[in-house]
Amino acid sequence: MDTPYDTAAALLPLVGGPANVTSVAHCMTRLRLGLADRSLVDEAALRALPGVLGVVDDDTYQIVLGPGVVAKVTPEFEKLVGSAGELAARGAALRAEQRARNATPGKLLLRRIANIFVPLIPALIGCGVLAGLNGLLINLRWLPGVTGALAVIPSAFLSLIAVFVGYNTAKEFGGTPVLGGAVAAVVVYPGVAKVTAFGVALSPGQGGVLGALAAALLGTYIEKWCRTWVPATLDVLVTPTLTVLVAGLATLYGLMYAAGEISTAIGTASNWLLATTGPFAGLVLGGLFLPLVMLGLHQALIPIHTTLIEQQGYTVLLPILAMAGAGQVGAAVAVYFRLRHDTSIRTTIKSALPAGLLGVGEPLIYGVSLPLGRPFLTACAGGAAGGAFVGFFAMLGDKVGATAIGPSGWALFPLLAGNRGLGTTAVIYAGGLLTGYLVGFLATYAFGLTGIAPARSDTSGTRAPARTT
Repeated sequence: MDTPYDTAAALLPLVGGPANVTSVAHCMTRLRLGLADRSLVDEAALRALPGVLGVVDDDTYQIVLGPGVVAKVTPEFEKLVGSAGELAARGAALRAEQRARNATPGKLLLRRIANIFVPLIPALIGCGVLAGLNGLLINLRWLPGVTGALAVIPSAFLSLIAVFVGYNTAKEFGGTPVLGGAVAAVVVYPGVAKVTAFGVALSPGQGGVLGALAAALLGTYIEKWCRTWVPATLDVLVTPTLTVLVAGLATLYGLMYAAGEISTAIGTASNWLLATTGPFAGLVLGGLFLPLVMLGLHQALIPIHTTLIEQQGYTVLLPILAMAGAGQVGAAVAVYFRLRHDTSIRTTIKSALPAGLLGVGEPLIYGVSLPLGRPFLTACAGGAAGGAFVGFFAMLGDKVGATAIGPSGWALFPLLAGNRGLGTTAVIYAGGLLTGYLVGFLATYAFGLTGIAPARSDTSGTRAPARTT
C-alpha cells in the first residue's frame, strides 16, 4: 500500500511541479491547490492515479482523496513543495486574481462563511460523538461515575464555540484573529446577564454563532478603519482598544438581540417546515443537496446546523440532507451492475463506494454519476425519496436529528438524537437510508443509463462509458 509520501510524490509532477503550486490546503476529503497555470495539469493521469477518487476544477484545484487520507497526504505534499511562507509569498497575488475572476460576490461570500466553520468540524464531530455516547450511558444507567465527566468535555467546546467562530471570522476577513475572538467572547460571557437591551435582560450565548460572526465581522471593519487614521506610534494601543470597545458595545446593545431573534426564527421555521410539510420539505431538501455538494456550497449550511444544535441539542436538517448520499450510493450500485464490461467505471465505484456509505459523496459524484450525466439526476431522486421518508415521520412528531455535523450515511448513527428515544430515531433514519438506496438504484437501473453504451473492454482504468446518440 502506498504511503502518504508516495501519494504526494506521485501527485506533485501531475499538477505541474513545485513551481506551479501557489497554495496547499485541505478539507475533509479534498486536497485544495492553488495553481499558477492549470494547463500544466495532466488531468487524465491524475484521475488514473491509485487513490485519487476525483478532481474538481473550481476556485482552487481540488483532488478528492477521501477522509483520513487527505489529512495525511497534505503535510507530505507541503514538504515536497516548500514551506507555507514561500507558498504564500509566491501565490498571494495569483490567488487574489483568480478569485476575483472566478467568483461572483454571492458565491464568494458563501465560501468565506464556509471557511469560517469548516475548521471547526473535527471538534464538532468529536464532541458530538462523546455527547451521544454519554446520552447512551445515561439512558442505560451505565458508568454513573463517568457520565458527569463525559458531559463536561463536549459541553466545554460547544459553550465556547462562539469564540472560535469570532477568531476564524476575523482571520478570513483580514482582521486580527485574536481581536475577533475577544469581541465574540462577549456573546458567551456569563456577565452579560446583568446587561439590559431593548428592555430585556440579555442571556449568555444569546445569538449564538450568528451573533459571534456578526460581532467579529464588525470588529474587523472597525480595526481596518482605525488603521487608516491612527498614527503608527499609537496603533498598538488605540486600534485594539477601539476595536474591542466599539464592537463590544454594538454586540451588547444590538447584535446579540438581533442575532438571537434570527436564531430563534431559524429554529421555529425548521420545526414548522417539517411539522406541517414534512414529506414535501424532505423531498426538496434531500433532492437538492447533491447539486449543492457539487458546487461546494453545502458548507454554507453549517451556521444553520450549528444554530439548531445550540438551540435544540441537535439539527433536524442534517439527517434529511444525508439522504442525498443514500441516493448516490444506490445509483452507483445500479451503474456497477448495468455496466458490467466497463472495468474503469466499476473500479472507480469499488474504490469510492465505502466512502459513499459513510456519507462522503464527492468521489461518487465526480467519479461516477456526474460524468455519466443522467445517473446524477436519478441519484437526486433517491435522495428526495429518502428525505421524504424522514420528513413524513417528522410530520408525525418523530424528529430525527444529529448532535454534530460532518458525518452522514452510516457514520451518522453514533450522532443521532431525537424526541422519541435513540431506538426509534435510529430505525427511522435507517428506513430513510434504505429508501434512498432502493429508489436511487431502481431509478438509475431503469432510466439512468439510457443512451450510455457500456465499454466492451477497458484495462487502462481511465476510460469512461461512451454515450450513444
